Amino acid sequence: MAGSGGLKLLVGSAIRQGVTEARARIFGHQLNPSGKKSPHKILRQKLFGEKVAQWYPYDIKKDDPLVMARQEQERLSKLEMLKRRGKGPPKKGQGRRAAKRNK
Repeated sequence: MAGSGGLKLLVGSAIRQGVTEARARIFGHQLNPSGKKSPHKILRQKLFGEKVAQWYPYDIKKDDPLVMARQEQERLSKLEMLKRRGKGPPKKGQGRRAAKRNK
C-alpha cells in the first residue's frame, strides 16, 4: 500500500508540473520554480525613454558650432575677469578640502 501512495504523489506532481509548463508556454509566462527574484517583471514593461525624450524640445544650439564657440568664449572671458579679481577657481590641490586637511 505504501508504494502505491508514493507513486500516486509522484504522478500527481509530474502532471501538475506539466500543466504548469504548458500554461506558461500558452500564456507567455516565465517559469520560476526556484522562487528567486527575477527581472522579468521589469523587462516585460514597455520602454518609456522615447516619451521622456519627446517631452524636451530639441536644442538647436547644440548643432550650430558658431553658437557653441560664442558660449565658450563668453565662459572664458568671464573666468578671466574673475581671476583678475582673485575670485577664480583655486589651483589643483589648493581648494577648501585641501586647506581643511592641512590644519
